[in-house]
Formats: sequence, structure tokens, C-alpha cells
Amino acid sequence: MQKLTTPSIVRGSVRAPASKSYMQRAIAAALLSEGQTTTILNPSGCDDVVAALSVAERLGATVERREDLVRIGGRFAPRDSTLHCGEAGLCIRLFASIAALHDGTLTMTGEGSLNKRPLDTLQAPLRALGASCDTVGGFAPVTVCGPLRGGTAHVCGKIGSQMLSGLLFALPRAENDSTLEVEGLQSTPYIDMTIHTLQDFGVTVAHEEYREFRIPGNQRYQSPGEYRVEGDWSGASFHLVAGAVAGSVTVEGLNPSSLQADRDIMDALALAGAKIEVMANAVSIAQASLAAFDFHAGNCPDLFPPLVALAAHCDGVSTIRGALRLTHKESNRALVLQREFGKLGIRVDVDGDVMQVHGGTVTGGTIDACGDHRIAMAGAVAALAAKGAVTVTGAECVDKSYPEFHDDLATLLA
Repeated sequence: MQKLTTPSIVRGSVRAPASKSYMQRAIAAALLSEGQTTTILNPSGCDDVVAALSVAERLGATVERREDLVRIGGRFAPRDSTLHCGEAGLCIRLFASIAALHDGTLTMTGEGSLNKRPLDTLQAPLRALGASCDTVGGFAPVTVCGPLRGGTAHVCGKIGSQMLSGLLFALPRAENDSTLEVEGLQSTPYIDMTIHTLQDFGVTVAHEEYREFRIPGNQRYQSPGEYRVEGDWSGASFHLVAGAVAGSVTVEGLNPSSLQADRDIMDALALAGAKIEVMANAVSIAQASLAAFDFHAGNCPDLFPPLVALAAHCDGVSTIRGALRLTHKESNRALVLQREFGKLGIRVDVDGDVMQVHGGTVTGGTIDACGDHRIAMAGAVAALAAKGAVTVTGAECVDKSYPEFHDDLATLLA
């Protein structure tokens, strides 16, 4: 699908989509709350969540889907040996450890970009904790066989935190206590989100400065009955940047005190000079004279696309640090941002961990989303204050995280 966005003033309000990160964690916790029913309010319906619900069903959950809620019951009792995760990286890393609680062989498959994302760091810790785990050259499919018994394991967190989150969900159900020694953990806010969700479901995990995690075994998940998913700062960041570069936007349904890493978009907008108003459950951003900024996005790599769209309209050269985190996303985001924004007249330099964006005049043109939902959204937002229309090819990939994005953006066009 091609999507054309013309230069326009934006004005008005839009509701943030539901957080797919919190939603997938809630699905996992609900699955492990055996004999109890969890009603998830403000659910996400994006492709990644659909994949996670399908995996939960194959692992024994009963799922009732409605527009305003998702109800999950049943018990952990796998009914199928193959679990398909679509293109959802969190799904495969989260549920691989949970699947390893089962004493039979289960295989997790993926498609598209997921088959190019490294999963080799799953193997050593799962094996050390009593399960078997095999990949195909470090990539999907992943085959596990439990039961996961607990114990001590070393975990590499240099690529990201998702695999650690999976272990933190699974190990409370193991028969023995566990200790995880973690090296070089990236994206610690996502671990805070995991621990927060576990606490909501009555599970205890302790850690010392994210280097050593202690997980008591034989814990029982206790469903809170109802669980409301927060608004998603990742999806909302694009509308907030739209307000900064092309008018004014209020995004409702955001928790200003959220643990979500991408809440840091507010810091970047402040550094750039945007006008900011924070309310109890909403944020308003208005256009101002924007200046180049220096921002570290190592803990929030999903912010790189909206940050590049923001920096493209700033006066001067903006520096965004943490670019090494971008290699194994839905695309090689650093190279894709450099190439595609170059088509719009914006020079992007990448040197190791540092990206520099030369702000200036965004021209019209055509860019390729490269199957990456966040590139598609960044292109649309950059177009709002461009000198000509921008066409994004493959724009349907926004369904991965935010199916309503194009419709929501259209409501803001003045």
C-alpha cells in the first residue's frame, strides 16, 4: 500500500493506542494465572498482539476477544507443538521461556523480519536452568523442551531485555529458586515494566542494580481480575512530534508517570524547544522554533524514527546516541533512516553508536518503509512540514503496532 501525506497544519486531539508491550506481558501473566480469569481492558489489536494471543491459546488459554476487552482464562496446558509468532520479537522471546515450563517439545516459528533477528542468547540460560533449547544457526525457529527447573544462569543483555523478561515470567513457576546473573543489560525500563506487571499478578522478583535477579520458585500467579493496559508512548511519540513540527496536538490516554522507556520523547521535545503541557492523563505539544538537540536513546531505541523526523525540522545538526541498538529491529533502522530520509533531502550520518541528523528543508518524494512500521510513521510525520508531498510505500506495515495510525493522523490534519 502507498500512503501519500501532504504538507499540512495539524491541530486537535487523538487517543493514544494501547501499549503492545504491556498488552503482551498481560497476556503472558493471564496465561500463567491458572484457574483464574483475567479481563484485559483497553486492549491492543495490533498484529503483534494477535500473534501473542494465538500463542497463548496454543499454550492452553481460552481467549474471548471483544473490541473493548480481551478475556483470558484456562490453564497452561499446551494443545499444539507449533507456536507461530508472526513478526513479533517480544512474543517469541517472552513465550520461549514460558513454553520451556512444559515437559514436551514445542517449536516457535516466525515470519518476515523475525526470521532475521538473533535468538541465540536464549539457548545457554534455558539449558542452564534445566530445559533444552535449539535454534537454526541462532535464528528462528526455536525448539524448547522442559521442564524449566530453576537454578543459576548467566544472561547476556547486550542485544536487549526481551529474553530476560521471558525468564522473569517463567521462573516463578519453576520448582526451584533461581538466580540470574545479567551482563550488559540494555533497555532497563522494559525490565521495570516486566516487574511491574508481575507485581500486578502477585509475583515477586528482586534484583540488585539489574545485575543479579533473584526469583523464588513455586510461586502462584494471582489474577487481579481486571487489568487495564496503558496508552502507548511509542505510538504516541509520532503524534507528539507532529505537534512540534506542524501545529499543536494533544494525545490523550497517556500516563505521564509511566515506566515505558519511550516516555523519554518528552525530554527530547523539551531539548528541541517544543512547547509542552502535561496533564493528568494527556500531553499537549505545540510548534515552536526548533533547535538541534543531543539525546541518548540507548534505552529507548524505538524512538529513533520519530526523533529523526523531529531533527529533520530542527535548525542545526542533532546528535542521537545509541544507534548500535538499531541493527536487529524490523529493519536495520540506522541504515534505512539514513537512506530513506536522504531521499527527502535530509542528510543522516551514522558512525558507530552515533547518528547525526542535519536539519533543513524536507523535500517531497517517495520513501520505502522497508517493512518497518516505525519508518512508515516517521515518513508520514516528516511530510507534515515538508516542501512537498511524501509517499510511503509499504505503509500497511503500521498494522504491526498501530493499525489506526493513518486514520488517527488524518483526524489531526487541519
